[in-house]
Amino acid sequence: MSANESKLDKVLAEARDYKASREKGYREQALKLYPWVCGRCTREFTNKNLSELTVHHRDHNHDNNPSDGTNWELLCLYCHDNEHSRFEELIRYGSTTETKQAAATFNPFADLKAMMKK
Repeated sequence: MSANESKLDKVLAEARDYKASREKGYREQALKLYPWVCGRCTREFTNKNLSELTVHHRDHNHDNNPSDGTNWELLCLYCHDNEHSRFEELIRYGSTTETKQAAATFNPFADLKAMMKK
């Protein structure tokens, strides 16, 4: 292995570690802030399938992680992939109008008061 390959391997490993540590921080925060429901398809998640719920950055900037969660939304793997595909197409091909997908109408807190009484 040449010196360049070993240097490249080191840089790539550091980049992966940095990304993993950054994701761990905002993912944990987002999962504490928001109910475990996909913001698009309203699929609900439990500890068993929580790995399929992702944190999407609304402005597509993964370094913009305000602690109040205003740049995050929880999306299932499928809706997250769809969102990024739509964004890439918008960047690549352009558009005069961006079509917005309607937000989910599911309200996980609708009956919170009754649940708290139990």
